[in-house]
Amino acid sequence: MTNTEHLGITEAELIASGAIWTAREIEQQPRMLKQTHELVAALHTRLQAFAGPITGNPAARVILTGAGTSAYIGQCLAPLLDRKLAARVDAVPTTDIVCAPQLYLDPEQPLLLVSFGRSGNSPESLAAVELAESLVREVRHLVITCNAGGALNKVPVAHAQTLLLPEETHDTSFAMTSSFSCMMYAALAALLPAAAMDTRIGGIVRATERVIHETLPVLQALAEGRHDRVVYLGSGLLQGLAREATLKLGELTNGAVVTCFDSPLGFRHGPKTFVTDRTLVVVFVSNDVLTRRYDQDLLDELRRDGCAARVIEVTTQPRSDAINDSIVVPGMAGADDVDLLWPYIAVAQLYAFLTSRVMGVTPDNPNPAGIVNRVVQGVRLYALPA
Repeated sequence: MTNTEHLGITEAELIASGAIWTAREIEQQPRMLKQTHELVAALHTRLQAFAGPITGNPAARVILTGAGTSAYIGQCLAPLLDRKLAARVDAVPTTDIVCAPQLYLDPEQPLLLVSFGRSGNSPESLAAVELAESLVREVRHLVITCNAGGALNKVPVAHAQTLLLPEETHDTSFAMTSSFSCMMYAALAALLPAAAMDTRIGGIVRATERVIHETLPVLQALAEGRHDRVVYLGSGLLQGLAREATLKLGELTNGAVVTCFDSPLGFRHGPKTFVTDRTLVVVFVSNDVLTRRYDQDLLDELRRDGCAARVIEVTTQPRSDAINDSIVVPGMAGADDVDLLWPYIAVAQLYAFLTSRVMGVTPDNPNPAGIVNRVVQGVRLYALPA
């Protein structure tokens, strides 16, 4: 047995507590992001040749899709890509497409269906591809997956391009961590113009790496607070990230922590009643000058209310009067919000992992009863009505 550590914990201890894969997969993200960047850069001309006829067409549509964490990739990226591409861009989960395809698939509107899948074996992912093929006259499929052997990588359709990520991103743990971050990065780099991320990947990697290695003590202390309710809030792109943060905590604690997500402005419209004196509230603070003012207004209000156990801001620009309640992402004060997705989600992943361990749950397999599974089971699919 070696003395190797991951997230400051020895391999022996991680193996004994059923946490080795989750720890490794959270920790490997900076290295995997670099590899993903190099992979997409090498394939960018081919990817643009495939996607460009749709993404450059104002009359066309791009749908970012997946289930669970894979769906939240789309929710993080869609608002930005919709502004950057000529085509309309929406995030629609496969779980929505499958049960009501007529609401989301327009037969006459050219479509690029971007499917995210860690394993590529979720039944809804495969069904969404088949439905698009059946209902849309002109459709192309961009598959972004971590599993060369997955069914999504072999869909028998006329116009498909697969972006297969490094094998290590095919997370073994129950919860998606490096697969989430790398599929999200791959989609962004592939759909933006060539070299758009070349000057930004270094900052993203360094910030994510520093978060993983420097925030462990404060996150361990938060985890030991044993908060039974946790709220994640974020505006714009960061609202999708807030949703992924709540799912990660719910998964890794096997549902022991009740979670809620929203935007800071939306939170006042009812969900704020969720807060109790055992609640931790975490706000992903935007770098946008206007958005940040709304974020900070709610942070200050929640602290004045005095109802929550702790109110934490994850930020690149800490305020002197809130420094003890801030988790600071270094070196990103001038970054666009999209670049914050990776270091910010690392904070949430670490907190979920540490909380899981504090609660005595096994992060690699938090639900040993099998009520939920790494690849969803129990889905019955139905044919379209004649």
